Amino acid sequence: MNIFRNIGRYLLMIKGMFSRPENGKMYWKEFMRQCSEIGIGSLGIVAIISVFIGAVSTIQTAYQLVSPLIPPSTIAQIVRDTVILEFAPTLVCIVLAGVVGSKIASELGNMRVSEQIDALEIMGINTKTYLILPKIVAALVVVPMLVVLSMVLGIWGGRLAGSMANILSGYTYDKGLLESFVPYNVIFALIKSYAFAFIIASISAYHGYFVKGGALEIGKASTKAVVISCILILFSDYVLSALLL
Repeated sequence: MNIFRNIGRYLLMIKGMFSRPENGKMYWKEFMRQCSEIGIGSLGIVAIISVFIGAVSTIQTAYQLVSPLIPPSTIAQIVRDTVILEFAPTLVCIVLAGVVGSKIASELGNMRVSEQIDALEIMGINTKTYLILPKIVAALVVVPMLVVLSMVLGIWGGRLAGSMANILSGYTYDKGLLESFVPYNVIFALIKSYAFAFIIASISAYHGYFVKGGALEIGKASTKAVVISCILILFSDYVLSALLL
């Protein structure tokens, strides 16, 4: 029964977000602040993870492809498709669930505990629209950009590792990148990134918005938000792969 209650309250929260803004400039300012915090705040960790994921993928793929009948350019094809289809959207969004999700949950939880949300509601502001909607929209705008950046850096990291480890030349790697390329893979990765961005922002906002208690409960809500977001990301990854591939 607790699960159904949480699902119902979550759906009511999503429904309550869609109302006429009281002050358009105020909402725009909050949206831009969230874009900056989600995008700029996560840029470093996304870049580091992406480069090393691409590098490790190249080295491990070369280690497994030991047959002389397989051309070296196949390594680039495998790294390209692995990074685009799985590593960039899924792994990066799982990391963002920990970085961005915990921040959203703790921010809203602190506002709930300190009665700032109650004060805004007394002033006649729809707190669901003002506090939650900009976070979700900002995530839908910024997270796909981070995923595209992760694709580029992951593929570049693979090229760099291949050249430094003397696995294959840059020319051979670039040639493999262009062989049998399917543009739909990028579209599929972006579809996943939009779904994951919505999950991260909305689930984290839900757990932070409805927190009760003090600082201990805020920490528990942040942890629960990250765990549930990661589980839903992996589940939706499977569902989307089964439906769209």
